[in-house]
Amino acid sequence: MISNQSISLRVEQNASRLDSYLSQNKTDLSRSRIQQLIEQGNVELNGEVCHSKKVPIKAGDLIILTIPQPEPLELRSENIPLDILYEDDHILILNKPAGLVVHPAPGHPDGTLVNALLAHCPNLPGIGGVQRPGIVHRLDKDTTGAIAIAKTEVAHQSLQAQLKAKTARREYLGVVYGVTPEELGTINLPIGRHPKERKKMAVVPVEKGGREAITHWQIKERLGNYTLMHFQLETGRTHQIRVHSAQIGHPIVGDSVYSSGRSVGVNLPGQALHAWKLQLQHPISKDLVAVVAPLPQVFLTLLQVLRRR
Repeated sequence: MISNQSISLRVEQNASRLDSYLSQNKTDLSRSRIQQLIEQGNVELNGEVCHSKKVPIKAGDLIILTIPQPEPLELRSENIPLDILYEDDHILILNKPAGLVVHPAPGHPDGTLVNALLAHCPNLPGIGGVQRPGIVHRLDKDTTGAIAIAKTEVAHQSLQAQLKAKTARREYLGVVYGVTPEELGTINLPIGRHPKERKKMAVVPVEKGGREAITHWQIKERLGNYTLMHFQLETGRTHQIRVHSAQIGHPIVGDSVYSSGRSVGVNLPGQALHAWKLQLQHPISKDLVAVVAPLPQVFLTLLQVLRRR
């Protein structure tokens, strides 16, 4: 049995907070991971377990940080085909099809992207958490397109930090109902869990639990009573583009949750929303990695049908 890893640090100069000191001196761990370890009782300060990330520390203090081994992963690998856009020893970028759930959840214990990843990358277990190995961001079940996977802990922390710092660029294409008079705009409305329907998200004030959500949009093509929109995410809330589009009166075509579900004459598997471009900094080489995920055939068919009208 592999034991946990413990690291002793003797503080050399005063610092305002325990978590910031550890993140600066343990650069292979992200600040969020350090905060998690503190909350879980894995940090001792001068011989006593410390649960406060904000406690000030002084020169001479002794900190012992324990990094527990990843919990054994009970998920099974499944040989599900993957459409790979980019891959090396550190990261993997896939073109996710509609209908594929990203990670196991109630009602979807297997047949997910995570199950497929475990077959493709045997060393993935434990990276980023037990149920979501390697997952740094997600796409809804029926949203298609580019999704990045971390194959190492260092890559996982780097990609998470890029998403948090908003330096990773995520661009989407979506077909919406209706036509906007403006050519471009920004939707800045907080999103939280719907107060009555727990499986839905909604625009919710920050004081009631909503979190900042910013979506930039621009018209790419006008299609009669429909519009092909280009979206760029500044934040990554659950269902963000779908909620924001519906809130401004232009829901995504085919979205059974946030739109009226009017027929457009094409048998869509879900909402007409595609993660089109993904741009990030490679966690090791620091080179720019940019991929374009080709539009699925049903999306192209929808555009052809709407153009002919």
